[in-house]
Amino acid sequence: MAVPTTDHPSLANVKGAFPGVSLQATEFRGQTTLIVPASDLHAVMQHLRDDSGCDYNFLSDVMGVDYLNYPAQTPGRFAVVYLLVSYAHNRRLAVKVFLDPSVDTSGIEPDPALQLDSVTDLWPGAEWPEREVFDMYGIRFTNHPDLRRILTWEDFPAHPLRKDYPLRGRGERETYKVLDRKST
Repeated sequence: MAVPTTDHPSLANVKGAFPGVSLQATEFRGQTTLIVPASDLHAVMQHLRDDSGCDYNFLSDVMGVDYLNYPAQTPGRFAVVYLLVSYAHNRRLAVKVFLDPSVDTSGIEPDPALQLDSVTDLWPGAEWPEREVFDMYGIRFTNHPDLRRILTWEDFPAHPLRKDYPLRGRGERETYKVLDRKST
C-alpha cells in the first residue's frame, strides 16, 4: 500500500513517543489516518488523549470495515477505525487497526484473532460503538464493561455485516414469529 507523506502535526508527536512501533500514515481528501498495530492500540490511543500536543478529547465514532474481495491489498481483512477530535487544536485524526481472522469467518464460532483492547476506559462513549462493531463484525474488545449484542438478539448465530454473510440470511426470516396488532 502506497503511503503518501502527510504533514499532520500529531503524526510526528506519536512517532516521537513510540519510536519502536511500526506506524503508518495515509491521507485521503484531507483526512489523515494513522495505522497502528493491534498490540499497541491502547497505548497510542492513551497518548493521543493525554499528551497536550495531541489532546484528542473526543471520540467521535468507532466503526468496523470488512475488506473481503477489496480490489487493493490490505494488511488484514477487518479493520476498526476510531475517529478522534481535538477541540483544543481544532484537529481530526482517524486511527485504524487491521485484524486478520484465524478461522473461517462464514461460521459462527468466535475468532481469537479478532480481538482488540477496549478504549472505554479512555473515552466512556466508546461503549456502544464497540458493542455495535462486536455485534455486526464479531470483533471482541477486551476489558469492555458490557460486551454483548446491541442490534441483534443475544443468540443470533452470526455477524451480519461480514461480507461472507448471505444476503438473504441463514433462515432467520423463516423462523421469525410474526406479530400483528392483536399480539401481546
